[in-house]
Amino acid sequence: MQSEIIKVKDDETAEFAVYPVTKELLPRINKWPRTGNVSRYKWLGKRQGPSGRVILPGDSVSMSVWDSDPNSLLTSGGQKVAQIQPSRVSTNGEIFLPYVGTIKVSGMSEARAREKVQDAFMAVSPSVQVQLSADAGSRHSVDLVSGVNKPGSFPLEERNTTVLKALSLGGGAKDNFENPQIRVLRGNITYAIALDKLLKSPALDTTLVSGDKIVVAEDESYFLALGATGKEELITFPNDHVTALDAVALMGGVSDSRADIKGILILREYSANAVRADSIKGPSDKRAIFTLDLASADGVFSAGQFHVNPKDVVYATESPVNNVRTVLSLVGSVFGVASAASSATN
Repeated sequence: MQSEIIKVKDDETAEFAVYPVTKELLPRINKWPRTGNVSRYKWLGKRQGPSGRVILPGDSVSMSVWDSDPNSLLTSGGQKVAQIQPSRVSTNGEIFLPYVGTIKVSGMSEARAREKVQDAFMAVSPSVQVQLSADAGSRHSVDLVSGVNKPGSFPLEERNTTVLKALSLGGGAKDNFENPQIRVLRGNITYAIALDKLLKSPALDTTLVSGDKIVVAEDESYFLALGATGKEELITFPNDHVTALDAVALMGGVSDSRADIKGILILREYSANAVRADSIKGPSDKRAIFTLDLASADGVFSAGQFHVNPKDVVYATESPVNNVRTVLSLVGSVFGVASAASSATN
């Protein structure tokens, strides 16, 4: 029962600290470290890519060269157009052009590269016109690894491809995930954000770069519901933040006949380096118990602002009245059995 917890909170030998959740506690506890040992990654800073396609090393460039000059070096046999074999952009950003040599096109849009190639060919034939297109190379792609309906490797046809656009190419995240998390693996660093948060904040939808890998996974965060509750089980977080009131609802509420609504407890364990004697920037003990009084207005409002941490235990204590009811029920059963036996004897 709650009284068994409260009666020892001022005991110097107690191996835990007790904190009633009130409006006075909330500003202080917001300065305390998070717990739960669940990996929390930072998200990528907003990066705006080019608005259109940009040619990069590894891309394939195709060209059609039009020339009306009958003595053109570029066309032959009365033809007006010559198809130049696709050329792969080298690591230093160059392509080779017949009768011209190498020319750098890396970092240019298709339109700018076409102008530059045409200017180079005009030194050979002043009447030349060029049509140019580029295809993204396999090196310039992103991989949708798992957690989407159509995983695979997708070329960055548009250099401004964002995270949400890449997810749409993969058929979206799977429907059976609870609070799906988007993880972008870039080099040796992993970045993550909740899909729900990304959808609600378009400004966070950053541009991907070549080689990015995207994984959609279910949130690892959970709390444990115990005691006189609708369910006693491990409950995953449906959102990034779960308040104490959310937790009570998620665990099916508290039992009207068993639970003490003045004695909802949240048990949490902090690391040793988080402990502070003054309880200002951390708890006074590694083991902390937060008590919720849902019978008072302040208790309900405060519970709606108190955040449950991953791996917390939310415990609904037994009502003192319930113990009396249990004893009376047992006594009544005994007397009922005795009465039935007496009637049978008579």
